Amino acid sequence: MLVKILADSATDLSMNHYNEFDIEMVPLTVHLDEKEYKDNVEIQPKTVYDAMRQGKSPKTSQVSPETFHNLFTTYAEKNEPLVYLAFSSELSGTYQTAKMMLLEVKETYPDAPIDVVDTKCASIGYGLVVLYAAKAAKNGASAEDIIQSAQYHATHMEHIFTVDDLEYLYRGGRVSKTAAFVGSLLKIKPILHVENGKLVPLEKIRGSKKLFNRMLDIMEERGTDFTNQLIGISHGDDFERAEQLSSLIQERFGTAKEDIVIEMVGSVIGAHSGPGTIALFFLNSSPK
Repeated sequence: MLVKILADSATDLSMNHYNEFDIEMVPLTVHLDEKEYKDNVEIQPKTVYDAMRQGKSPKTSQVSPETFHNLFTTYAEKNEPLVYLAFSSELSGTYQTAKMMLLEVKETYPDAPIDVVDTKCASIGYGLVVLYAAKAAKNGASAEDIIQSAQYHATHMEHIFTVDDLEYLYRGGRVSKTAAFVGSLLKIKPILHVENGKLVPLEKIRGSKKLFNRMLDIMEERGTDFTNQLIGISHGDDFERAEQLSSLIQERFGTAKEDIVIEMVGSVIGAHSGPGTIALFFLNSSPK
């Protein structure tokens, strides 16, 4: 029996990916205009970005305990193997909720072949970890091998990203009001990364022209074997710049266009990073 891979909507993968690799998805929740929406099911990122451009502040919340309990029970009753690869526990409570619900389900079904793994990853970085695992599952890998593979890819997955407006990070508590104000005045573009699952400022670049070159310098410093891995790019409703970054990667590292996954930053992460975000994901040569 093949192992089923479960992920949540913070992978920022398209429904095409979920369908192609038979990945099950549970949606986080987006709160906008006093209504609740299931991410990537009842609301799409473009709606969230347009609302943010109008000055609105969408909120997000984790997957409900009931959703996990019902899903895990379904797999436990059938004794079907399931591996849930979760959005970073440092950015959402979804992983902890899943662990608690799995413990509850295992009180009734102690031998249920269900595992929950904290990827410590986000957006397409998380999505790439899930894709690697889903491909292994499709090829008949065991749950143990899938988990080991996922942990390896998660540990080595770099997240390098920038935002168009520091105001959105300020609202999310990532930078101070003063830093956001001064940064906007000076046209400073921050480069951030993910360290142990948390968003951490890395550098500040003045002027957008230098930005992509510096991101690629960091990629070259940290990464390895760019012609033999999937590269991820996600964008906050700015496909043109994402394509530009993709072209630069192809020119500089010889990566094939088909090995670069470009997707929009989803509603949940986009609600905190804002329109114009550009993020780059690749495997590094040493654990992050």
